[in-house]
Amino acid sequence: MKGRERANMAMFLGPAFLVVGFFFVVPVFVDIAISFTDLGRELRITEITTKNYERAFTSDRQLPAVVWRTMWYVGATLLIFNTTFGLLLALTTTSIPRTSGTFFRAVWLLPRMSPSVVYAILWIWSVHGGDTSLVNQVLMHVFGAEEAIDLRQTSPMWVIIFANGFIGASFAMIILTSAIRSIPEHLYHAARCDGAGSLARVWHITLPQLRWPLTYIFIWQTLSLLTSFEYILLITGGGPFRATTVYAIFIFQRAFGSSGQYAYGAALAFFLIVPGVILALILWRISNMSRLLQRPRIEVQ
Repeated sequence: MKGRERANMAMFLGPAFLVVGFFFVVPVFVDIAISFTDLGRELRITEITTKNYERAFTSDRQLPAVVWRTMWYVGATLLIFNTTFGLLLALTTTSIPRTSGTFFRAVWLLPRMSPSVVYAILWIWSVHGGDTSLVNQVLMHVFGAEEAIDLRQTSPMWVIIFANGFIGASFAMIILTSAIRSIPEHLYHAARCDGAGSLARVWHITLPQLRWPLTYIFIWQTLSLLTSFEYILLITGGGPFRATTVYAIFIFQRAFGSSGQYAYGAALAFFLIVPGVILALILWRISNMSRLLQRPRIEVQ
């Protein structure tokens, strides 16, 4: 039986281990190896050195501002949209008739299913400084504003927070909707018999049952936001004047920008890998996620 179990494990999990190892683990070691070289645009290695790490700690004056900006971006997006707003969407769509809730969730998922370039173009059209942008049309024709505004210039960080937040909220919405649907109905029936209102049922029944899904979403989305750069690059390009240059964009610009500092970019990426792993382990420990994944106490034969 043990041999059969090992064979089944190798057959079902083997391909996944190969994919993870080849596309996730191997690149980490390649990144570490490159970070100790002077690899540049010429694709030549002439020395093994620690100058890249010395530069990151001592001479790169832009790095502290980039780190602080990244913390602000991750915190605001995570707390406002990826958890809170996603939770509100899940609670709202499960409290209305099932057909209407399903339709609303399907519509909300359209941005996530759309190509990133299309989603970014819609945001650029919505917030650019011309009279034809969606925001300026609303301000001028509905609220009577006289001058157009360019949110990409005046509030670029909030633009990327909203753009990434709407995508992240859809992820939380699906996870939490599934979790809410799995709560036994008899708990709500008993609460109604005891005279509990809608808010009381949500506070005392729904939210306590969502502890583990919310913890998972918090950990996953934190790590995802630390490495996110796609929509930022498409909508603002990290500007204006580096106002939206978060850490992932900073690495991209250093490694693949005009200077082509591949080795220095690899060193900066290493600082993203290690804190990401440490943060994941800390959050795992604090949230006691191991309790969620423990073996069931009752084995069903």
